[in-house]
Amino acid sequence: MTEEEKRYKGWIWTLSVIIPLAVAALFGVNLRKLGYDVEPLSFLPPIYASINGLTAVLLVWAISAVKKGNFKLHEGLIKLCMLCSSLFLIMYVAYHMTSDSTPYGGEGAIRYVYFLILVTHILLSIIIIPFVLFTFVRGIAGAYERHKKLARITYPMWLYVAVTGVIVYMMISPYYTH
Repeated sequence: MTEEEKRYKGWIWTLSVIIPLAVAALFGVNLRKLGYDVEPLSFLPPIYASINGLTAVLLVWAISAVKKGNFKLHEGLIKLCMLCSSLFLIMYVAYHMTSDSTPYGGEGAIRYVYFLILVTHILLSIIIIPFVLFTFVRGIAGAYERHKKLARITYPMWLYVAVTGVIVYMMISPYYTH
């Protein structure tokens, strides 16, 4: 383990616990129901779903770049992916703090498909946090073999979370009330 990895290890584990707990706590806070005069940010879901889609495209591009030996492009694209994921998270929380939850209205087998995708998306979005952060730090620290080994696990999980975020949005969007 490099010195840089050691330096960030505590922060990574702290963030890996704090982020999901903060999202869960804030998800349950609706500012309008608490009496604050805020407009529902109902315009955000298509934006943060698009950001998830962009993250997926950038991840695929980043893998293509590294396979072609373009490490600078790869690093830049991964940094953009991290920015996109952070922006998604902020918008997602802001939407849920200002808007009522939207129940899924589909019936029959599609309802089970929706909830299967949603549950796996949520669980992997929590699990992926330390994977992304450790993979990123290993790359930045120059521990390339260890970075590559962990990236083989991180990449498909992160891609799945990004793609299923778009799918969840597409499946629930007909039930949004504006």
